[in-house]
Amino acid sequence: MPFRFGVVTLTEAPQCYVRVRIELADGRSQWGGAAELLAPKWFDKNLALSNQDNFDQLRLALRLAAGAYIDGKARTAFGHFAVHYAEQIEAGATHGLNPLVANYGPAQLDRAILDALFLSLGCSFYKGIRANLAGIDSTSLGSRASDLAGFDMPHFLALLTPAASIAARHTVGLVDVIGGHPGQVGDGLPESLEEVVAAYGYRYFKLKVGGNLDADLARLIEIAAVLDRASERYFVSLDGNEQYNDIAALLQLWRRMQDAPQLQRLVASILFIEQPITRAHALDSDVSALSSVKPVIIDESDDELGVFPRARSLGYTGVSSKCCKGLYKSILNAARCAHWNAEAGAPRYFMTGEDLTTQAGLAVQQDLALVNLLGIQHVERNGHHYVNGMAGLPPAEQARFLAAHPDLYEDRFGAVRLKIHDGQLDIGSLAGPGFASGAYPDWEQLKSIN
Repeated sequence: MPFRFGVVTLTEAPQCYVRVRIELADGRSQWGGAAELLAPKWFDKNLALSNQDNFDQLRLALRLAAGAYIDGKARTAFGHFAVHYAEQIEAGATHGLNPLVANYGPAQLDRAILDALFLSLGCSFYKGIRANLAGIDSTSLGSRASDLAGFDMPHFLALLTPAASIAARHTVGLVDVIGGHPGQVGDGLPESLEEVVAAYGYRYFKLKVGGNLDADLARLIEIAAVLDRASERYFVSLDGNEQYNDIAALLQLWRRMQDAPQLQRLVASILFIEQPITRAHALDSDVSALSSVKPVIIDESDDELGVFPRARSLGYTGVSSKCCKGLYKSILNAARCAHWNAEAGAPRYFMTGEDLTTQAGLAVQQDLALVNLLGIQHVERNGHHYVNGMAGLPPAEQARFLAAHPDLYEDRFGAVRLKIHDGQLDIGSLAGPGFASGAYPDWEQLKSIN
């Protein structure tokens, strides 16, 4: 099914797979893997670029990162990231890549490296990070993480406690059908928001707004009419997707939402507002007028390691975790939240899990493991709604993932797909050796981008 977010309606996109072989000091070697969708019009929303141009940008970021990491020098897993961080951004800039695009390359390599490292050590991602086997050290990043000077990173990591399940947050796209039974695909899977709620039992939702006040208000009222049928409490995040040019326009929408009788329960259910202002202006002005009402987080603007502290000074209190932006960035930003909250003596700063495009397999597994370890209790999870599970993969590959993660997947409607019951994903099997990688794709069937 098509999905519209921001300036694009997505109907198809390739997925990249990264495979890395590491060698340890004792001569042992190990392969590791990672996967991520090549999503158009999110990393770079320049309308002059085609989707194919966006795909090529991300492929280039992968090539640049691979060339940098293979320099023949021994380092910790985090050390490779830290040493090449500035170099990758600079190399990307020479090719016209913004930092968000450039960092896509290391984001995938770092996950595959950790997968290989933890497999070689026979431990899980959870255990490996808690013991800091990756060698995470914010001091090696210099000014980019100077706000963490004196912070006890090993102690913070050791206290991280993963859970056995996590709540899935359903995103309502701008062209999604809200009520009724459209039957456009007719494969037995839910299509409208009404059907989704009935089938999966969600209690968390992410609502997209498009920058047109009247249209946004009317759509929110339509959505509220469905969500308000629930007897139990539900929770909502509001995603501006950079569709507003300034805070004044978003405040106008907020006031109209508060004044609408049909939106009283929905407004009371909103947990936070995500990146409403275009990235070109998001860090130009203070958002405290809005964040004093509802917390505001940055997402697309979080393109470099130093952004979250800058955003904090402008009234933002949260930031998104996304594997496509880099797992080390997520860990460092989680450390910042803990550090700043300890200083403030109150839980003011927080992280959210935002990544709707992750596909069944390595991508969704590794992202789930990351946000779970960071203590995030619900995560945007929507790839299964727009893509027919693993239907495009060989049956033997589907069977391997199902056997490795029977709590996370099920074989229904002709394909292996995510298993969501009462709005929850059971993820205990992600605690196996490696980085949540109980199975792998058929590598020989994949096409090299080199």
